[in-house]
Amino acid sequence: MIKVITFLFILLFTLNLNAFEKLEKIVLSGPVASVSHPLIHMMETGALKDVAKKIEFKLWKNPDELRALTIKGGADFIAVPSNVAANLYNKGVDIKLLNISVWGILGMITRDKNLKTLADFKGKEIAMPFRADMPDILFEEIVKEQGLDPKKDFKLKYMSSPFDAMQMLIMRRVDHALLAEPAISIALKKTGSFPLKIIAPDLYRSSDLQKEWGKTFKVDAKIPQAGMAVVGDMITHEYVIKRFNEEYQKSLQWYKNNPKKAGELVVKIIPMLDVQGVTNSIEHVQLNTVSAQESKSDLEFFYGILEKNNPKTIGGKLPENSFYY
Repeated sequence: MIKVITFLFILLFTLNLNAFEKLEKIVLSGPVASVSHPLIHMMETGALKDVAKKIEFKLWKNPDELRALTIKGGADFIAVPSNVAANLYNKGVDIKLLNISVWGILGMITRDKNLKTLADFKGKEIAMPFRADMPDILFEEIVKEQGLDPKKDFKLKYMSSPFDAMQMLIMRRVDHALLAEPAISIALKKTGSFPLKIIAPDLYRSSDLQKEWGKTFKVDAKIPQAGMAVVGDMITHEYVIKRFNEEYQKSLQWYKNNPKKAGELVVKIIPMLDVQGVTNSIEHVQLNTVSAQESKSDLEFFYGILEKNNPKTIGGKLPENSFYY
């Protein structure tokens, strides 16, 4: 009995040491959009100081930079559109999806208050960020299901990012755009269109893509758009992943509960954003951290639609179960 107790003590002691052996550095990465903002809070508050000596945040500005970071090993935990994560996995990249945290972030913004649905924009020029990536993909799938042709029935003007599209709106070079938060709220703020009580605002919130998705496909008005993934060698560090998941959940909740402080914190690290715009955006984003495994049915429904219409968007097939951490 004494030998057994001694063995268990040594085993627990060894596991404890291994669990708390700090890494030299953990790199967190994400875009300017809301999915990344909890990462900034994690970095600024030292949330992972028990598992790493240094925490770094890298901003990716477009899908090409995102893919480079995952393939070349420039990040450990990365905020990623769900279809891109599946695409990378199916192409052999070491990536596992940890969670989905963004279920609604996209919407139309327009100068014409009479345009309420995507169908209302038929024949209009629309500034569209990220050709063949998340905003463009969702727009296309929804209007196709509604019997419209995204290429023929709309005049899509492709932009390299939501903020390029936002600037085109602000400069009055386009009248309509599909944007992701916080770009929508920042555009409204910069043009004096927020709050809604202002008479004759320059810009208006229009169609909510999540609501259009739900109505069109007869599902809940939410889309598993983006979340966190673990990449490269970090996949083997189960304890660090556990700690990351715990702290990301805490930081996301803090972000939702403290919009003003969140806006100030985010702009400190991403100065291209606007404090009031970020603050205003939080109430318009569906943020809820759900593990990849628990999100699987929603993801497979989403991936199934993408696979049916354009298999390339997810790498040709539904990802295997090992994709879901």
